[in-house]
Amino acid sequence: MSDNTTINAELREDVGKGASRRLRRQGKVPAVIYGGHSDPVSVAVEQDALLHATGNEAFFASILEIKVGKEGTQQAVVRDMHRHPYKPVIMHIDFMRVSAKEVLKISVPVHFAGEEESPAGKTSGVVIQHQMTEVEIAALPKDIPEYLEVDLSEMEAGDSVMLSSIVLPEGVTIPALEMEGEDNDAAVANAVHVKESQGTGAAAAADAEAALAEGELGEGVEPDEDAVEGEEGEEGEEGEEEKAEDKK
Repeated sequence: MSDNTTINAELREDVGKGASRRLRRQGKVPAVIYGGHSDPVSVAVEQDALLHATGNEAFFASILEIKVGKEGTQQAVVRDMHRHPYKPVIMHIDFMRVSAKEVLKISVPVHFAGEEESPAGKTSGVVIQHQMTEVEIAALPKDIPEYLEVDLSEMEAGDSVMLSSIVLPEGVTIPALEMEGEDNDAAVANAVHVKESQGTGAAAAADAEAALAEGELGEGVEPDEDAVEGEEGEEGEEGEEEKAEDKK
């Protein structure tokens, strides 16, 4: 597990759309801390400090130490975050309290290793596709890894590496694999053949994904789609704040 990151926050009583806009103009991010055995708390975090912290992918898979004035320090994880559609600005962030004795479900990044040395990586006309960039795990806070490593060094053309192939650290499980049904064991990466006209490298990978979408390279694998966040992120924030206030 990665080292805890400390986030300094201040309590706020003024909530709502107008209050959130004023906070952002002051260089702060409206936030909510909820969960555990305590009531939700509305707080504000410095924009620059938060942007710097989120630049490290481990931030999203770490137990954070949130210092809230006289309320003291609370341990939490990032449960939701909204960014501005095109500006380098975080619009809102939700933190969920955690307990050292309770198993937590959280998504951690996937790191791929051995791709270039693999038989598939050395074969002309073959592209290795990463089907997942993160995986949801379940573990006690002390056992949460910074990332999961997927070894592709033995991958052959036509192979797929499945969730069940990932070597997990002690105390870590993948909830999807504990559910009934073979469909839950999804592909993390696969190696597919491309047409000669598709060339090699990044362009080939893009063409291969397009071909997959059109059904040209077979069934069972779908390309990743990046979620494009719109202005509704701010509206979602206000809904969370209103829920937090209703629970007080």
